[in-house]
Amino acid sequence: MQHLTADQIHALADYPGLIAALKAMNRRGVDVLDRLLLGQAMANGTQNDWLLLPAWTYDSYFGIKLVSVFPDNPARALPAVQGLYALFEGKTGAAIATLDGAALTLVKTAANSAMAADLLARSDAATLLVCGGGALAPYLIIAHCATRPIRRVLWWNRRPEILDAAPLRARGLPVEIVSDLAGAAAQADIISTATRATEPIIRGAWLKPGCHLDLVGGYLPEMREADDAAFKRAPRHYIDARLTTIGVAGDVCEPIAKGFTAAADLIDMFELNRGEKPGRLSPTEITWFKSGGGGHEDLAVAQYLFEKQQRST
Repeated sequence: MQHLTADQIHALADYPGLIAALKAMNRRGVDVLDRLLLGQAMANGTQNDWLLLPAWTYDSYFGIKLVSVFPDNPARALPAVQGLYALFEGKTGAAIATLDGAALTLVKTAANSAMAADLLARSDAATLLVCGGGALAPYLIIAHCATRPIRRVLWWNRRPEILDAAPLRARGLPVEIVSDLAGAAAQADIISTATRATEPIIRGAWLKPGCHLDLVGGYLPEMREADDAAFKRAPRHYIDARLTTIGVAGDVCEPIAKGFTAAADLIDMFELNRGEKPGRLSPTEITWFKSGGGGHEDLAVAQYLFEKQQRST
């Protein structure tokens, strides 16, 4: 049985290929999909989480990601997200590979956001704003820049001193660290947030016509990255999967609870990729997308990386 290390995953990960794999998975769908979250409340007010994300496409592949999110780990010089993915062959049930779960999560989440932007953002989107200082933020920058003709990247975090743009600039990406979030949001064609915010950091009043809003960070009901006004400014609302957003993520739970929308009105990536529901209908409308993740996304990316590694050996 093969193991793909973090270094191997990052070397194999090409965003056009990953995006194509995710689109194909959404068009096909999965036969079984589930999610289990176990949590441990900490005395300092944070919460340690363990996520189990299985998915199965019959007679093809199935797998499960086991990932921990321990937000206090950076203070211990440890990554906040750690884990393992196990991949199985769908016709025989044989275990065929394991993959570093943290690296898989980074490239999968970034590719999933870029896939949604490829379907929903303006084709001429040139200014990207990324919010957050965690491990995911640089991957979001790389993925979005691979999908749209980005000429300017604005990077914001509550603590700007921890942001290191040098590795991204070394790749030729035009990254600027900014402190004025409202001013940056008003300029952005795409806004991608990857925070653990419990109070909205993005205001609807800041969004310019044609902006695409990509909400990635919140994965619990008490987490919220964009306010009600941002939700109301979008004519339609997109999610990657119902299982991981409805009743799960605050950016979806709260607007439903307040009566701004109904769960049935949300458009998921299965419907959008199959052409069953519309995407962007005009250059000036605001598009709103909430990424909740899901085992089907991990399975699509693990399968893609495994097969690419097999072809290279």
